[in-house]
Amino acid sequence: MSEGSRIREWARRLKRDTLMVWLAARDPRVPWYVKGLALCVAGYALSPIDLIPDFIPVLGLLDDLILIPLGIWLVVRLIPAPLALELRGQAAERLARQRPVSVWGAAVIALIWAAAIGIAGWAIWG
Repeated sequence: MSEGSRIREWARRLKRDTLMVWLAARDPRVPWYVKGLALCVAGYALSPIDLIPDFIPVLGLLDDLILIPLGIWLVVRLIPAPLALELRGQAAERLARQRPVSVWGAAVIALIWAAAIGIAGWAIWG
């Protein structure tokens, strides 16, 4: 397997597991504390705004290469194995059918970021 195909396969698994984490956050069988963590990880992974902006050389990509996979790994480890397999299968099936879109999810993420920016602005200039 070439280096390029290994990277593409890793990216496909990361996309599938990001959707799996989002599905876990909405599944009633997942414990509440795992749901909270899953919402944070999925929200951050799907958010266009990063903790470290991508335009900063090297450091800008570290959050995408380290924080997101680490968060996904942690959520997957906290979900019971049979349920994780089921959710992973659902995520793969959804990705095979169509690209997931959530207008409400985007709106919530935008509101969270707007609130964070507002609070930071108030703390600095208020």
